[in-house]
Amino acid sequence: MVFDGKSPSLRLCELPIPVSGAGQVQVQVEACGVCRTDLHIVDRDLKSPVLPLVPGHEIVGRISDLGEGVGKLKIGQRVGVPWLGHTCRRCEFCRSHRENLCDEPGFTGYTINGGYAEYCVADSSFVFPLPEEKEAADLAPLLCAGLIGYRSFRMAGDPKSLGIYGFGAAAHILCQVATSLGVDVYAFTRDDDIAAQKFALELGAKWAGGSSESAPESFEASIIFAPVGALVPLALKATRKGGRIVCGGIHMSDIPSFPYSDLWEERSICSVANLTRKDGDEFFELVSEIPIETRVLTYPLECANDALDDLRSGRLQGAAVLCV
Repeated sequence: MVFDGKSPSLRLCELPIPVSGAGQVQVQVEACGVCRTDLHIVDRDLKSPVLPLVPGHEIVGRISDLGEGVGKLKIGQRVGVPWLGHTCRRCEFCRSHRENLCDEPGFTGYTINGGYAEYCVADSSFVFPLPEEKEAADLAPLLCAGLIGYRSFRMAGDPKSLGIYGFGAAAHILCQVATSLGVDVYAFTRDDDIAAQKFALELGAKWAGGSSESAPESFEASIIFAPVGALVPLALKATRKGGRIVCGGIHMSDIPSFPYSDLWEERSICSVANLTRKDGDEFFELVSEIPIETRVLTYPLECANDALDDLRSGRLQGAAVLCV
């Protein structure tokens, strides 16, 4: 499924099977999650995709070919391909263990063809071995929704109580991770989304309500997954002094002005950019110990536009996944 930058829809195309180069693996795709970042690309909120583009960066598949110089990976092995596709490894950020901020990165499904396809190629240093016993569709959301949720959680510090704004793919995974670690989760959804609020409570949230509602108590940190800047002042008001508001998306509408008094008392606001391979290693080790259930709705590859429409309209609970 190809995005040409002209049409608002992806088109089904027959392309040559990509060949793995030095240091790369060819992956036969089993499933690919549909991320809100894909929607931001198609809706032109993100301005610099390499076109024409095969989107998709929550890829689960099996290695079907090894390029020269690939080390421990094997043909037939199941791997996941995430958003961060490669880095320069020489800029100040790469050299200081902040490769998520690399000056010359490559991003799967944005500057590198991704997983809305039968095959893709990936830098062998940036793929993650995945377990065999789980369904590919259930694993796919972990490759971005799970990883970004985990990085956002880490950046929130070590809160004992956490507000989550926007209860989609990332939030439904993080809610399970946080509650398993003993964190009280307060989930905020669209005001009229009773189904999402019920879903959050089923996954262990202590409280769930609309974003215009006041939680029964304030919390130590907040994470905003919804791309809505107006949620930042609301989260500031709900977060205790000394707390942090983490903006977990790659794109957000403008943040409206708010009084300094809402930020005072050492509250802070920060964003999350991409991930590091260390994040991935830590996260997949954690989920091997915690029973995470991903709620997925599967679509055939050729129905990628339907999946994007369902995500855009807010009709999804959990995550959309394309199955190849």
